[in-house]
Amino acid sequence: MEYFAQQLINGLTLGSIYGLIAIGYTMVYGIIGMINFAHGDVFMIGSFSALILIVLFGITAGMPAALLLLALIGVLMLAMALTSVWGWAIERLAYRPLRGSFRLAPLISAIGMSIVLANFVQIVQGARVKPLPPIVTGNYTILESADGFTVQFSNIQIMIVLTTVALMAVFTYIIQNTSLGRAQRACEQDRTMAALTGVNVDVTISLTFVIGAALAAVAGLMYLLYYGVIDFYIGFVAGIKAFTAAVLGGIGSLPGAMLGGLVIGLIETLWSAYFTIGYKDVAAFSILVIVLIFFPSGLLGRPEIEKV
Repeated sequence: MEYFAQQLINGLTLGSIYGLIAIGYTMVYGIIGMINFAHGDVFMIGSFSALILIVLFGITAGMPAALLLLALIGVLMLAMALTSVWGWAIERLAYRPLRGSFRLAPLISAIGMSIVLANFVQIVQGARVKPLPPIVTGNYTILESADGFTVQFSNIQIMIVLTTVALMAVFTYIIQNTSLGRAQRACEQDRTMAALTGVNVDVTISLTFVIGAALAAVAGLMYLLYYGVIDFYIGFVAGIKAFTAAVLGGIGSLPGAMLGGLVIGLIETLWSAYFTIGYKDVAAFSILVIVLIFFPSGLLGRPEIEKV
């Protein structure tokens, strides 16, 4: 029981990271109907930006708690700003010129941009992994078994879960109750009609890419602090997992993306804990196939209804 509880905590933490990345996927798809396969590499760039800022500012675990918290918030804000610029530039240079082209053109451009970003970081930062000593330390013991096994919830896990829940609430409010959210939902339904009613479609789509990139930067910092090691290839792996999470939850649905991320994180963690770790990805994708057989639109997705 204690071992299962610990794996459950670990799975929720990993799933929260996947969920943050998946929200970026689902926001872009919901508006322009395009799978942004470069989004995983934007997450990787956000992680590298956070690492560089942490090194430049000299942030260590030995700093006073209040100063450490302020420093990490500053790193987060700067990393979000830098990564948002990348997101805006990718949309402006690689996707907008192809928006009126045939449907496969943006997809090919997204795959090409993913390769460009990964190789750019590999050239600039090198192919070796970049380690980071633990910065957010400390944990709390929740349960303890008779044989001495303890169930712990670390401070970094608490930070990841609370950050994910807060951002989920904020962006759900933005989508449902702000003028930007109304513009995004209008573009999702009909971009031409939205433009005729005064919505600036280009600005709305650009802001969506910026928001998605900012969320990817948050996930990148959390991944860096949690695992303490990154390389240029993490964007591809995490991007595929986050895309899977978005499809599983119902692509186009923000709560669905978060739910899908949690499900994928739990499947991976529990499979690794009780079965062969080499087949954890097989298990995750098998569950995806099974769910889509019975729920073609995903767990929380809505079927598309075309009115004639």
